[in-house]
Amino acid sequence: MSCIFCKIINGEIPSNKVYEDDKVLAFNDINPVAPFHVLVIPKKHYESILDIDDNDMEIIAHIHKVINKLVKEKGYDKTGFRIINNCGSDGCQEVKHIHYHVLAGKKLDWYDACK
Repeated sequence: MSCIFCKIINGEIPSNKVYEDDKVLAFNDINPVAPFHVLVIPKKHYESILDIDDNDMEIIAHIHKVINKLVKEKGYDKTGFRIINNCGSDGCQEVKHIHYHVLAGKKLDWYDACK
């Protein structure tokens, strides 16, 4: 598979992991737009939220549990954070593997994913 995130999951491409379990991987974004900019991705490949059928939808809840854990560990639950999921070309999704950006560590301006 040519998906860059699948290659990161498989260890073919290195990443700076911040969390991993049997369902998801979280790692630092290589082009951060905030002091804390982590990507959280499912290990199973889904192109976007539209590709997750009802039987697999619990992965989204699990991703949000992981996000809660990460921001609480860093104290961003007290100051605030942003979660972004881009879908499709008009949504500026660059990597066709569902992923969530978690941004924190400063007052966040409007974020244009298409920059």
